[in-house]
Amino acid sequence: MAKQKMLKFVDVQRDMPDKRPPDLRRADFREIYGEFATEKAGEQAGRCSQCGVPYCQSHCPLHNNIPDWLRLTAEGRLREAYDISKSTNTFPEICGRICPQDRLCEGNCVIEQSGHGTVTIGAVEKYITDTAWEEGWVEPIRPAQERPESVAVIGAGPGGLAAADMLRRAGIQVTVYDRHDRAGGLMTYGIPGFKLEKHVVMRYVDLLSESGVEFVQNCNVGEDISFDAIRGKHDAVLIATGVYKARDLQAPGVGAQGIVKALDYLTASNRKSFGDDVPEFESGELNAEGKRVVVIGGGDTAMDCVRTAVRQGATSVKCLYRRDRTNMPGSQREVANAEEEGVDFVWLSAPKGFTGESVQGVMVQRMRLGAPDATGRQVPELIEGSDYVEDADLVIKALGFEPEELVRLWGVEGLEVTRWGTIKADFRTHATSLPGVYACGDIQRGASLVVWAIRDGREAAQAMIDYVTQGAAIAAE
Repeated sequence: MAKQKMLKFVDVQRDMPDKRPPDLRRADFREIYGEFATEKAGEQAGRCSQCGVPYCQSHCPLHNNIPDWLRLTAEGRLREAYDISKSTNTFPEICGRICPQDRLCEGNCVIEQSGHGTVTIGAVEKYITDTAWEEGWVEPIRPAQERPESVAVIGAGPGGLAAADMLRRAGIQVTVYDRHDRAGGLMTYGIPGFKLEKHVVMRYVDLLSESGVEFVQNCNVGEDISFDAIRGKHDAVLIATGVYKARDLQAPGVGAQGIVKALDYLTASNRKSFGDDVPEFESGELNAEGKRVVVIGGGDTAMDCVRTAVRQGATSVKCLYRRDRTNMPGSQREVANAEEEGVDFVWLSAPKGFTGESVQGVMVQRMRLGAPDATGRQVPELIEGSDYVEDADLVIKALGFEPEELVRLWGVEGLEVTRWGTIKADFRTHATSLPGVYACGDIQRGASLVVWAIRDGREAAQAMIDYVTQGAAIAAE
């Protein structure tokens, strides 16, 4: 009788790939987790209970067929596991690294609920795809038939690239317009290397280029080319710009030198990792070396900032968040990693103002959590007379992002937006108020996760394929 490959969760404990010690990982921007060995990946995949209702799958925005590729991994059928993983996810190697699995698939694992510890889904997903790249299973897209229809994608982030991938598989001609000199969006310039090493993104961009996707870089729509010109050149257009406008503070002294935006700070650090000349980094403006750093915010961007500052050699790094640990929006796994690396979290605190023309300190107000609001989250309330000053040489504002005013910036007539400034589009087809124009990712749903942008991009691509091919069929009649 063949040995049972699955249902090992009773006998085999949950295990993760080795994590580099904090003192070593503080010194560089390499990813902190190692790779599973083949035997370990199979063993951990074999802990899956193969439950009848896979909550891991239903709580994944892409509805990845997780139980099947875990079973195939446990059986040593890695090529098949990769094929199934890739069938629903354009970037499994990226999701395996940066998805907040503790809030999505792993957080809803059935054996986790029964006290046995979740299956390490993300680490196995990363292992499968990295193996696929090493073995040469990942190949350029070769459509069965090339089509004459052309689609423009504005924005080379995860949503835009996911759409470009699917459109090319259908034989559609794809041109991606992006404001940066490298594709990838926040995956390239926002997320630090210790979570996502840049070669992982760049090799996929290179693959898309080999697959026939044309990239037009350093292209600001509305300045270098008009939106109307793009519409005129293509049969359909996808807006996948993301949201880059930083939310700001209204407080005395907020304009002081040394108070910077999170994305500016992270972009400078990532450009430096590429070997670019970054004057703002060299001058010290966007460099934490030797400084007392205070980061304001509690989301994943704040976690990226505090952990970057540690690696740049900051004297101290503190994170101010107005709620407590339980109520913070960022990944708890990231908080734990940051604490291991020496970051000090100051819970229930908010900035009241800043001291010094060149910032010297943050005036901090202590908070407590009051009654829940309409969303169910407890509302922070001030504790009178508890103010104090936190010394700081560099303050990083990581307060989230809002949409840019694309309609005004691009001079577009008839493109409807929501009251939040996002583009109004159908959440199934992603069609906007303009014929042949679609939107996906953060510019449609607001600031969210990479995995949601991938889902949106894939859905939008399918709707666009239907649109351009039906139009061609009608024209041929």
